[in-house]
Amino acid sequence: MSKQHHYTTTITWTGNKGEGTIDAAAYERAHTFSVAGKDDILCSSDTPFRGDGSKHNPEDMLVYSLSSCHMLWYLHLCADAGIVVTDYTDNATGVLDMDAAGGAQFTEVVLHPVVTITDASKTELANSLHDAAHEKCFIAKSVNFTVKHEPECVVSS
Repeated sequence: MSKQHHYTTTITWTGNKGEGTIDAAAYERAHTFSVAGKDDILCSSDTPFRGDGSKHNPEDMLVYSLSSCHMLWYLHLCADAGIVVTDYTDNATGVLDMDAAGGAQFTEVVLHPVVTITDASKTELANSLHDAAHEKCFIAKSVNFTVKHEPECVVSS
């Protein structure tokens, strides 16, 4: 069995207003992100880069990917450890440094997961599993900037 997983995506630029890229103001940054068998996602660049702020952008998707990968590993580890999670929300934040050496780059993403569990006696273990989830998250291991997590654990009443 192969130890590799392959992913295929399609990006289609939809921002040609009739003159192509004749100059930087002549075209939209609109594009469609597609994966076979899944709903398309309408995208653009972020507004500081002449984009449409009502659409998803690559920066949002990078932060989301880190948050999602962490959450999925965390839930798996909790299930294995006998911790019942009934709610999980993360308001993740990312910093894009426009003055970074060599051009703009992300310098940090901070995950802020708020996790609700059913057993107060497992709060310490639940909090510690964020470190294990971080170590397993292959997306976090693939980026060249700091990914932190500042979790909060709540016990359902």
